[in-house]
Amino acid sequence: MRVYGLGCLLLAAALAAQGQVAEQHVTAFTLANGLRVAVLERHLSPVIACFTLVGGGSVDDPPGQTGLASLLGGMQLNGSESVGSRNWAEEKAALAALDDAYGRLQAERNKGLLRNEDEYGKLRTQWRLAVDAAQRFSDSREYRRILTEAGADQIHASADYTTLSVSYTLPSNRLELWFAMEAQRLMHPVVRDFDQARAAMIEDRRKAGSDPRNLVRGALLASAFPAHPYRVPQDGWPSDLAELDRRSAQGFLEARYVPGNIVMAVAGDVDPAEARRLAEKYFAAMPARALPPALRTAEPPQPGQRTLILDRDTAPVLAIGYNRPSYLDRDDTALDVLVTLLNSGSTGIARQELVEEKKLVFSLEIAASFPDGQYPNLFTFLLVPAPGHSAADVIQGVDALLFRLRTQKLPPAVVAAARNQIQSQIYQNLASNLFAARMLAIHTWTYGDWKKLFTLAADYGKITEDDLMRVAQRYLNPGNRTVVYTIMPAQRPRGGVQ
Repeated sequence: MRVYGLGCLLLAAALAAQGQVAEQHVTAFTLANGLRVAVLERHLSPVIACFTLVGGGSVDDPPGQTGLASLLGGMQLNGSESVGSRNWAEEKAALAALDDAYGRLQAERNKGLLRNEDEYGKLRTQWRLAVDAAQRFSDSREYRRILTEAGADQIHASADYTTLSVSYTLPSNRLELWFAMEAQRLMHPVVRDFDQARAAMIEDRRKAGSDPRNLVRGALLASAFPAHPYRVPQDGWPSDLAELDRRSAQGFLEARYVPGNIVMAVAGDVDPAEARRLAEKYFAAMPARALPPALRTAEPPQPGQRTLILDRDTAPVLAIGYNRPSYLDRDDTALDVLVTLLNSGSTGIARQELVEEKKLVFSLEIAASFPDGQYPNLFTFLLVPAPGHSAADVIQGVDALLFRLRTQKLPPAVVAAARNQIQSQIYQNLASNLFAARMLAIHTWTYGDWKKLFTLAADYGKITEDDLMRVAQRYLNPGNRTVVYTIMPAQRPRGGVQ
């Protein structure tokens, strides 16, 4: 399952149970250019929630430009040619001059040992002046300001490993504003204030690197995925971040802002016929183009357990990742139920045993899918050993727990309770139109048809104790995992063997 919510695939069943939506409440259409739109009509209040998803994320970062998608995720609302510029003709020229100045700087840097330091210093000064010149024409807050003055709330722009997204709520009489503003940024994108955003991201990454949990998560991915781009931090390698350039960023967006690569969804007090009319009005002119190339790299089978020990002068942190298939696999729903059984508040099996009873673990996080579910990924445990216990103690405790899951069936009532808990969580989320719009867009993009919501919900209802034992046997075994933990150098056994 995707990281957007533990029980998102139960959305259809939960909505139907509440009487808030059924299939007939959803209207979907595709424009001639390939852009897809899903509409949930729900007249509970004069508000609409809007969600736009574009295929393309961190796994699509070009070589040597890791972190690019993550950086652009937060810049999607910096405007367009018409919004966010004090004078587009002048800004366009200034941005071209900035790109040229940065290109000359890179060319000199690429000379390596033959670089002329005096020339490099001059080029760096010229680039900094070009950054300042372009900044004078930028008003990157204008896009958000227009939305806020129109009553927009919960404005959010981000990127994950596989998608870019923008979402917010609006008064229902502002539906046309949503289409108009999205058409601006998707049809006429401008990457502005890039160097400032890059500097801020480098600083944020530096601060995040001090958290040992982030260190262990990153090491887990790098160890578990020797081939697949999941091995790369979503916010990029530090050496790449410093070299990211605006021209490449502009090209990244333009290559992915393709009608067939975009899904828009709106939920709430909306007329589907009006939504279709406005979609045609603002997006029919967007030319159809070829989709960006699909990721081809597949992770080869893991031959056995991998273990990585990190020296760190902090309290120990441990991560265990078990290889599992993508969310398109039939086992996805069973793995979601299993993680609920293990980690559902104070009643989760793993939490009760490892934290409450044996007191092996101080804190515990379990995820059914990490870092993202579009491709084969990891079922993960992130644990902080309790004082007096080592990583080896914790691994032994996790092994004992998972051995029972592989060899003993769980009581049917316990499995039913987990399914009910997932559904209850969805019920709480469904009060939000924004959640419903997000799920419509995600499922449309993921499966090609929003109706998959309903068939997936039916699959959840079929999960049994036999299914849970089967997936535990298939995936949660020592030969299928990667283990990463920190240890204080003084505590490392002589000879470096643990």
